[in-house]
Order: sequence, then structure tokens, then C-alpha cells
Amino acid sequence: MAVGPTTRRRQLGADLRRLRERKGLTLEEAGALVGVSKATLSRYETKEGSVKWPAVDALCREYGASDQERATLVELAKGAKIQGWWRSLADPIPDSMNLMLTLEDEVVREDHYACMYVPGLLQTRAYAEAVHRASEMRCTDQEIAHMVEIRMKRQELLDREEPPHIWAVIDEAVIRRMVGGREVMLEQLEQLLALAGGPQVTVQILPFAAGAHAAAVGSFVILGGPTPELDVVYVDIIGGGLFMEKPQELERYKLAFEYLRAQALDIDASAALLDRVCREL
Repeated sequence: MAVGPTTRRRQLGADLRRLRERKGLTLEEAGALVGVSKATLSRYETKEGSVKWPAVDALCREYGASDQERATLVELAKGAKIQGWWRSLADPIPDSMNLMLTLEDEVVREDHYACMYVPGLLQTRAYAEAVHRASEMRCTDQEIAHMVEIRMKRQELLDREEPPHIWAVIDEAVIRRMVGGREVMLEQLEQLLALAGGPQVTVQILPFAAGAHAAAVGSFVILGGPTPELDVVYVDIIGGGLFMEKPQELERYKLAFEYLRAQALDIDASAALLDRVCREL
């Protein structure tokens, strides 16, 4: 899979920090060696914002990086510019969604736990519209149409030559909650079954019978980068989203997802339950 600009920038930040710590230097000490401030170097390592490749080259030399490491990081610095299909949209996009689209454009996998609605990447247009109408009470028809269009556009990542793998653990409440009426819900469940039958989407249902479980806090997504240090957790909150990438935060959610997969029905049993719910509608 081609590595996108945001992933390159985040990889650069992670590698600069790794090299500095391997050398045993503080931010202040390292910055002084190449004539940049502690604040600037800290920003270089936080995986966002612009960088100057000559400074990256100088840092690599001071850190004792190999010629190959230095060449790789300099190329990352030169290529770390934010761009994406959503930049050309006429209407503005909220900051949290902008970041979500940027990260999602470059993921190699996504692990979803859904306790309220079917994950956005797996929604039908009619279901997505019903969800937005319910949750965005004060939005105009035009604003809702804009958000639904973005959601549909996001789904094109499943049609890529090398699409990410989507693993969704979905609470039984999600497939029984009547969103948009019987026809909308039936179409959604049938699409979920069809997608789960393909190679890029795995669906497990967490049944009511599982009782208390590892993610009582709510829905979340683990956006998987090309390497583990580039993983990010996204949690939906009212009015936006929360992104987490500290090692302890990632570990907590990854562990929760592993427990959820273990508590959920297996793939065949999940498909059988989905089929049964379809027939009950």
C-alpha cells in the first residue's frame, strides 16, 4: 500500500524521537546542536505540522543515524505535505472529521467496536441519512446531504487495489435497533451480511448473552498504520471526536478489542444471527 503524506509525517516524528532517545539527548540538547529551539524540535516529534528537511538532515547526523536512515528521513520530510480528496469539497469539514479522513486515507486496517450504530464504512446511504437526521437535529437538509456524501465517499477505500481490512465487533443492540424504519434496516442488514462474506470485512456480533464486557465506555475505532507506533484510537463524542495515540491509551483499547473479539460470536455464528434478524423483520 502506498504511504500517504500524513503517515509519512507521523513516521518522521516517531523516528526522530527514537533516534534522539537512542543517542540519550534531551530536546533542549538536541536542538542546541543544530540551532533549533526545544519547542521546534518538540513539534517535529509530535507528528504534525511542517518540517524543514535540512534540519532533519542535520539532526540525523548529530544522532549518528546511518546513511540509509538519514536518506529515508529526509525523503519523509520532503514528502510530508497534507492533501486529500476531501480538500476539494465545497462545504467545510469539522476539524475532527478532517483528521479522521486524513488518517483513514492511509490506514492498512481498522478495528471497530460499535455499540450504537453500524460502523460508517459499512452503512447504506439510507441508513447513514437516518443516523445523521437523528443525531444532528438542527442541521439543514443540505448539511445532512453533505455529511452523508462524505460518508459514502469514505467507503471508496474498500474498493482500492489494496484496501484496508475492516474488523467490526458489533453489539447485538445495533442490529436490533430500528434505524430509519423496516425497509432501511433490512437493506442495511443485508448489506452487512454481503460485506461480511467478502475478504476485506470481518463481522462479529457481540450477543446480549455475553453480558458485561470489556468496552462499556462506548464505540471506538483503532486506525492501524503501517507500523504499530502509527496506530491511533478514535472515540466518538458529542460534537466531534477524540483521538488518542499515547502507548498506554493504545494498549488499553487494543486489549479491550481483543477481549471483545473473544466474547463475540464467531464469524459463522454472527452471520447466522444477522440472517435470523433479517428474517424476523
